[in-house]
Amino acid sequence: MDGPGPQTPTHPGLTAAEVAERVRDGRTNDLPARSGRTTGEIIRANVLTRINAILGILLAIVLTTGRLINAAFGLLIIANSAIGIIQELRAKRTLDNLAVVGEARPTVRRDGFARQMGRTEVVADDVIEIGPGDQLIVDGEILEAASLEIDESLLTGEADPVVKEPGDPVMSGSFVVAGSGAYRATKVGREAYAARLVEEAAKFTLVGSELRSGIDRILGVVSWLLVPVGLLTIWTQLFGLGQPWREGITGMVAALVPMVPEGLVLMTSIAFAVGVIRLGQRQCLVQELPAIEGLARVDVVCADKTGTLTETGMRLAEIRGFDGSGMPPEQLAPEVTEILGQLAATEPNPNASMQAILEKISAPTTRWVESHHAPFTSARKWSGSSFVSQGSWVLGAPDVLAAEGTPAREAAEQIGESGLRVLLLAEASLAVTDPAAPGTVTPAALVVLEQRVRPDARATLEYFAAQQVEVKVISGDNARSVGAVTTTLGLVRGDSPVDARSLPALRRVDSDADSDSAQSADLPAAFVDSVERHTVFGRVTPDQKRSMVLALQSRGHTVAMTGDGVNDVLALKRADIGVAMGAGAPATRAVAQIVLLDNKFATLPYVVAEGRRVIGNIERVANLFLTKTVYSVLLALLVGLWQLPFPLQPIHVTITGWFTIGVPAFLLSLAPNHERARSGFVKRVLTLALPSGVVVAACTFTTYLLCRPDSGASDQLQMQASTAALATVIIVATWVLSVVARPYEWWKIALIGVSAAAYVAIFVLPFTQELFLLDAGNAPMMRTAFTVGLIGAAAIEAIWWVQGRVRGERRRLWVAED
Repeated sequence: MDGPGPQTPTHPGLTAAEVAERVRDGRTNDLPARSGRTTGEIIRANVLTRINAILGILLAIVLTTGRLINAAFGLLIIANSAIGIIQELRAKRTLDNLAVVGEARPTVRRDGFARQMGRTEVVADDVIEIGPGDQLIVDGEILEAASLEIDESLLTGEADPVVKEPGDPVMSGSFVVAGSGAYRATKVGREAYAARLVEEAAKFTLVGSELRSGIDRILGVVSWLLVPVGLLTIWTQLFGLGQPWREGITGMVAALVPMVPEGLVLMTSIAFAVGVIRLGQRQCLVQELPAIEGLARVDVVCADKTGTLTETGMRLAEIRGFDGSGMPPEQLAPEVTEILGQLAATEPNPNASMQAILEKISAPTTRWVESHHAPFTSARKWSGSSFVSQGSWVLGAPDVLAAEGTPAREAAEQIGESGLRVLLLAEASLAVTDPAAPGTVTPAALVVLEQRVRPDARATLEYFAAQQVEVKVISGDNARSVGAVTTTLGLVRGDSPVDARSLPALRRVDSDADSDSAQSADLPAAFVDSVERHTVFGRVTPDQKRSMVLALQSRGHTVAMTGDGVNDVLALKRADIGVAMGAGAPATRAVAQIVLLDNKFATLPYVVAEGRRVIGNIERVANLFLTKTVYSVLLALLVGLWQLPFPLQPIHVTITGWFTIGVPAFLLSLAPNHERARSGFVKRVLTLALPSGVVVAACTFTTYLLCRPDSGASDQLQMQASTAALATVIIVATWVLSVVARPYEWWKIALIGVSAAAYVAIFVLPFTQELFLLDAGNAPMMRTAFTVGLIGAAAIEAIWWVQGRVRGERRRLWVAED
């Protein structure tokens, strides 16, 4: 929203003509794309894949036989590419649209006026105004500074905020923690210091994902297995058996096609893309795709009180004396009104507390002459001004400004126990910028602010408790006040708040982004134990918030951190998953992986549930695809070692995948799944896929051996034996589907029933028998196929039962650990 700046600013900024000149010269803030790949790159990445190349070559080979029905698997190339492209483009569009909504809009001076504009509209030499919570979007040089303190820890590792004066350089990616000022843009676009970080951090990618790396490892092993088995199959089917070349080619292609887990990567991409779209519909911006996987593993959520459990805004309720008496703001003593008004007038960027005061107290008609100013910081927990003739006045936390046992301190704590926020107005003996400030304070009044608890906060906390996700409230407010709020919300151990100032002192360590393990190791054991044991913390400094996240991570927890203020930035950056509020400070949105644009803590359960759905269902469908790969490799190996023609036609392989893998996998990948993800994805998948694949291959090969006619038998007998082998594959593979789909719901039962009915129709209807090269007319062969298939189904059930006992024991241990 546009708004006029000062009429005669010291640095009026560029003129329209100067801006146009810089645009012509290309000196604009051209930023990397927030959602990574372009449309063309998405299309190429989904079409030009290794799997599509393998299937394409096999398609070209089988087309030379003239049997077009056996080339039906070629439709997989089109389907895989089309579905992948459509879903990723939808996800890209969702990300792009939400990124525009959640993007910070810097305030830029031009022609003497200040207005907000998009980041990409900034040009070189623009004058940009900054205040608390603002992130610097380009490199520059400070022109104006009013008690300006900038945190550069995300870039340099320097833990303390740096005081900036006119002429000092500043880097993009740093953020303002206190004060205000303006700077001139010297490096814009890709020349800026943090541009590379933005480009890498915002890509639509699966990099850094345990799930993705696990799938890559599986595909790597499969690729190595394909080489010897594929060579054996090619030799056996084309040269070793002396059969006609058409039969040899169809047998070779039928053996090789199902070895390729063509749908595994596709379903993974679809599941993540659909997750992005679903979260986008709830106004949740996923800035880094691996965050969806991280959400599924979260077992601790660290949340601030203000803006998370309570509404962001505040209301000035009353001013109280130390005898317990109180009065509404409109009945205040004139001198208290005057002091509060003068303090509020000195703040160029008032925080929420000061804004609440400004709403009730009119601005002074005559401004006092200010000699020194100290803006509010989360570390200091007070702000104040020194005036030439009226002394020094401070406004801040009573338990920081007032000594223990004083009437002001005791009165403030009594009020705070009801959940209200209390500030102490006091006269200071030292100038507010003195290193020892504020010195001795003389209390004048207690300012009582009211915050409304979010109506959905209790339900949100109850959801996390039911899902075995622990919530820890980490706030900069008074511990008793925070504890009063969490007690009313029924938070476990919420009635035992801890004042963070009583925690063991932290040793000073380098805060470099790559030194997490070093920092965790340097945390005092008593500090880590206290963070693990307690739930509610008050008077927490920004550095302590970050250390608390590290402490929880050192105990094996996966931590999500929510926040909206500049004091949350360091903790958000260190957490496994950083979740920022859309209305929060621009710096918090910049470092978070997920931004809740609706500013509702109640959205977080949906975010966590979506992460669990994505990861749990990918693991579920991976069992189907890898079972197919295992039994295909083993069946080809057995056929090659026995020097037999491959029992199935390529079209048989295709229809096997339709209703035992393809359609069911797609539907299962979209189903709800509430179980928290655990590490060990590859081991769990192979534990079921390997024995299941062995059973399917053994049963199919057994049926083929029992039904295979002698060499020189009629084509009809050969087709009947092939049909019997296919029936066995379908029976056992369908039972694998029924196992993977558990626990059952009505739609899953319907899915399995429809799949079975579809196969019955394919085997019974004359039209489909002719189309798919089937002949189920040999009753003895079909009885053999059904008998062996049922034995295989029983074996699959036994494997599932044994593994269920093991999983139950592991789950019991997990719950005990939690």
